Amino acid sequence: MIKLDQFLKLLGIASTGGQAKLMIIDGDVKVNGTVETRRGRKLTEDDQVTVGGQTFKVGDVTHSNN
Repeated sequence: MIKLDQFLKLLGIASTGGQAKLMIIDGDVKVNGTVETRRGRKLTEDDQVTVGGQTFKVGDVTHSNN
């Protein structure tokens, strides 16, 4: 499991936790098609995160970075 703000940093979309927080609070991030404003939202492998018009499956990203 990984938190949403940590996931954005892992992707390289946000360089800092503060930047990730602002993106999430501003409504720029969707989880499974729904805008998510909780930066501590825990993601599972099956969740899909959409940001900047790109969608990432959590399991694909976290497994390729291990």
